[in-house]
Amino acid sequence: MRPNVARLPVPAIKGVLETSFVDWPERLCAVLFLGGCNFRCPYCHNNSLVLHPDGLASLGVEELLHRLAPLKKWLGGICVTGGEPTLDPHLPEFLVLLKEGGWSVKLDTNGSRPEVLAQLLAQGLLDMVAMDVKTVLVQEKYDRCAGRPVDLGRIHRSIELLGASGIAHEFRMTVVPGYHGETDVAAWAANLAGRARLTLQNFNPKSTLDPAVVPAAGFPPDVFGRLCRLLPMSGEAGKK
Repeated sequence: MRPNVARLPVPAIKGVLETSFVDWPERLCAVLFLGGCNFRCPYCHNNSLVLHPDGLASLGVEELLHRLAPLKKWLGGICVTGGEPTLDPHLPEFLVLLKEGGWSVKLDTNGSRPEVLAQLLAQGLLDMVAMDVKTVLVQEKYDRCAGRPVDLGRIHRSIELLGASGIAHEFRMTVVPGYHGETDVAAWAANLAGRARLTLQNFNPKSTLDPAVVPAAGFPPDVFGRLCRLLPMSGEAGKK
């Protein structure tokens, strides 16, 4: 089905990765990057999307879909990430366009806007969601990882929404020396065990949002492997 690209406005798409093997478990997908975020995680490696989205050129929807059309027979779907995509008021219309075009859709989110997540789920616009649960759900720890105060009630609500959604979803955490340790990972896994696939990602020190307060490297492979083994057997072994 050909999407109605005249149905505008749509989100400001700041980048596209035409093929990714790592952004959707067991699927090859395209990745679209939306600008802006309500968190300021010091170790974020997408800092230009977070801090200066207006300084990045935006892709038009028609151009974008034209670029992706020849790849559709190989791609398992489109991952919409950021930044924080749920901040964009035009996200629902855009996902409708993608679904009308026959695309499966994965959303990456920090879970801070459960009302948007509930709307997208109710409209049947999502096939998978990856939610970044930044650390164990303790206020001081969460605020430190997010770089600003966080309403943990909203994070809990998003977790519950995904658990009741019936769609594929995962909870993931980027682990950073000085921010996360074995106790944190074990508690995080215990809180989320049995709810969804769990994934750890090792910190990437390239182009961080606040290099003054983050380490120069991620965990060594042996330490990261030990952290991954704290996840339930049904969870993901982690990725770097």
